[in-house]
Amino acid sequence: MLPDFLSAEGERRCRRLLAGATARYRARPAAAAVLVPLCLVRGTPALLYTLRSSRLAGKHKGEVSFPGGKCDPTDRDVVHTALRETLEEVGLLVSEQHVWGILQPVSDQQKFTVVPVLASVGPLDPQSLRPNREEVDEVFALPLAHLLQAQNRGYTHFCQRDHSQYTLPVFLHGPHRIWGLTAIITEFTLHLLAPGIYQPCLAGVRLPRS
Repeated sequence: MLPDFLSAEGERRCRRLLAGATARYRARPAAAAVLVPLCLVRGTPALLYTLRSSRLAGKHKGEVSFPGGKCDPTDRDVVHTALRETLEEVGLLVSEQHVWGILQPVSDQQKFTVVPVLASVGPLDPQSLRPNREEVDEVFALPLAHLLQAQNRGYTHFCQRDHSQYTLPVFLHGPHRIWGLTAIITEFTLHLLAPGIYQPCLAGVRLPRS
């Protein structure tokens, strides 16, 4: 039996665990921020993802991501960045009061730092959203139950030129493969929501202390 991820008790627990990171990272400069939208799709808890437009410039076009983008100098903080970008990309207005907190920031090989902001956006029909077609090709949701099933997860092992090795998660069997920073953020989220069920592959993943 899976826990009730969207219960008031679950929200209080997550807010408490994320309070320290939220205070630490909220006003700290970052390159970008994304919203991790925890939603209810036809009564089922899910995470909302976007498929980046294939028309975008750069190496990440056509990949799965969470809604978000680069921090603007006029943004108050990374929470404001994530909420603003979500509205611009998919037309979803999320109130700041629905933000549960900030997850551990992640960086790519170029040291580009992305700050994930977890929020509960309530009941949602992804098909009702009107994404900006210049930035997003598709919006879709994956149930947490799907993401938590072992058969829907995989791992990619990398070996660097200096012979150091590392492993990253991959989430499979949905509409699109989830990998890279988005998979890492998904792993952080699942470990926070279901610590007794989800076992992360990343050695550095630890639940924050309340």
